[in-house]
Formats: sequence, structure tokens, C-alpha cells
Amino acid sequence: MCGIKMKENNDLSSKVCIPCQGGVPPLTDEEMNKLVIALDDSWKIVESHHLERVWKFDNFEQALEFINSAGGICEEQNHHADFELGWGRVLAKIYTHKIDGLVESDFILAAKFDKI
Repeated sequence: MCGIKMKENNDLSSKVCIPCQGGVPPLTDEEMNKLVIALDDSWKIVESHHLERVWKFDNFEQALEFINSAGGICEEQNHHADFELGWGRVLAKIYTHKIDGLVESDFILAAKFDKI
């Protein structure tokens, strides 16, 4: 089952990702649209399948530092994004691979990246 554990408040970034065991349907477009409004405006839902966001940096080192920070969050949450690293640019792509779609934990991970 894919889900979340609530902490003290309803802010997505304060929730904890729960690993997906598969066998659950991806979120509907309506459910996704309710969650995406809690994220930075740079996040996009692509083809009702995954979240994407691009960050811009002044150089490669800053981009790499960001990926290392985001990677630490992924390890902490046991929920891993796909990253593309280039000079002064990072693209993150988030979805739940076991169901090949989006669940609430994907939005939680994105919200945690927004806090970096």
C-alpha cells in the first residue's frame, strides 16, 4: 500500500513517504491537481504520470551540491527521484515506479525538495 504518515501539521513537507508495495491505482487527475498546488509553481505534472522540476544554478558545483542534498532526502525517505545533472542545471523527475504513476508520497518528496 502507498501512503503517508502525518506529523504535526498538514504541510506536505512535514509528512513521511511510505514505500509503495504496488497493487494500488495511481492518483486521479483531480487528486493530483489538489496536491500540486502545495508545491512550488515550478513543478509540473507530466502526462498524469510524473512530476518534473528544473532548478538553475550559477555553476556545476552548486548543481551537484543540490543533487547531494536532494539525494540525502531520498535516502532518508526511502523514496528515490530520477535526476539529470548538467552545468548549472538539475532536473528532477518523481513517480512511483512500482505502479508507474503518482501517489501522494511523490508530492511529499517534491515538497521536501522545495525546502532545500
